[in-house]
Amino acid sequence: MIILRKQLSRRAVLRGMGVSLGLPLLDAMVPALSPLRHTAAAPRTRFTAIEMVHGAAGSTGIGRARHYWSPVEDGRQFAFTPTLQSLEPFREHVTIISNTDLQNAMSLSPVESGDMADHARSSAVFLTAAHPRMTDGSDIQAGPSIDQLYAQRVGGETRLPSMQLCIEPPHALSGDCGHTYNCAYSNTISWASPTRPLEMERNPRAVFNRLFGAAPGAAPSDHSMLDAVAVYAGTLARQLGAADRNRVGMWLDEVRDIEQRIQRVEQRNRDTNGPPRALADAPPGVPDSFDEHVRLMFDLQLLAFKADITRVFSFKLGTDRSQRVYPESGVTSPFHTLSHHRETPEKIEEFARLNQYHVSTVAYFLDRLRQTPDGDGTLLDHALVMYGSPMGDSHVHAHTYLPLFLAGRANGALAGGQHLRCAPGTPMANVLLTLAHKLDVDVDRIGDSTGEVAI
Repeated sequence: MIILRKQLSRRAVLRGMGVSLGLPLLDAMVPALSPLRHTAAAPRTRFTAIEMVHGAAGSTGIGRARHYWSPVEDGRQFAFTPTLQSLEPFREHVTIISNTDLQNAMSLSPVESGDMADHARSSAVFLTAAHPRMTDGSDIQAGPSIDQLYAQRVGGETRLPSMQLCIEPPHALSGDCGHTYNCAYSNTISWASPTRPLEMERNPRAVFNRLFGAAPGAAPSDHSMLDAVAVYAGTLARQLGAADRNRVGMWLDEVRDIEQRIQRVEQRNRDTNGPPRALADAPPGVPDSFDEHVRLMFDLQLLAFKADITRVFSFKLGTDRSQRVYPESGVTSPFHTLSHHRETPEKIEEFARLNQYHVSTVAYFLDRLRQTPDGDGTLLDHALVMYGSPMGDSHVHAHTYLPLFLAGRANGALAGGQHLRCAPGTPMANVLLTLAHKLDVDVDRIGDSTGEVAI
């Protein structure tokens, strides 16, 4: 037998003027007659951590009794609750975890108790389980966060170690962020070290440019980035087999589709003859529609995972104290006002509908991951998606009975298809520690962890 295949590096890119376009996995990147685990096709675990602020209706006393969030049944034979119904198609990839707490988001001394203090601490604790130092100066301290622990392990294998995304303005809160806490605690969920919070990016245009090597401040353009690599793409195509040529063509179409969607948003937002913007202070690349914005951000993550540009994302869907209204949800009450439902059953039910909508946006991402082949499976098989909130009952700013689920098989590390009901008071840090170990991160403890959970 004669094997003529010429191997292409997994990190091969198409380069043009100011552009570095990564490629999806191709047959040409896999040495012939080699075991899969020893090739570029060996599955890599991708990780996305998603925070939605202000807890969930299912964390209230009424919500727990009515099972708005947590299923009635434990183990594998559970029925999805109304809030989580959109996850039903992904049952075998979903792990629901109930009854965890974030003790370190609470006031641990009388001096830390005060107006908005719990809001100020929450996001900083979500992925770190560390108690933030109360300060409005530069001597901040929290992290590191689990996404960055994983990025430190695998980030050197990709062009970008990690990316941090958000939907609302990353500095929506400035000045008084609550009880003399530095606003850095509220503005991100990613910490590279206990003293280094990482900036989060809201603008899809900026994310697109960073993924594909364009200048960070590049102005919106009606021209396609792909024009810069057209000649190189043609040269590469002539060196590839038919199947790989087809894959590259489909990949360029995918990238162009995202680019065009961003361009349409920019054109719409720059149109002085159109209706006034709902988000008047947002960059042109940011859609007014929450739904459109979230889908763009998820699709950008999908592109990055597919081309192995980075394997680590954190994604902050909201900002504490935000009064945003989500028309696509059918709920017309402003978010923060509704989260303070005053334990009124009707308001809690309305808040549950809003929680259901937010979860459904993640179901879109899971479906896209499941549709994307990756080595010997799909991206969903090889991904670990974590969704939750650092608050439980938002009306009383409690950090108990936290809403939390995982999706994906993490490259075989997670079994999926189960509801784990922890003993009340179990630190959410135990979940973070368990996930760190499943991601092969060598740590003995995260925050106030006391052990692992059985997932």
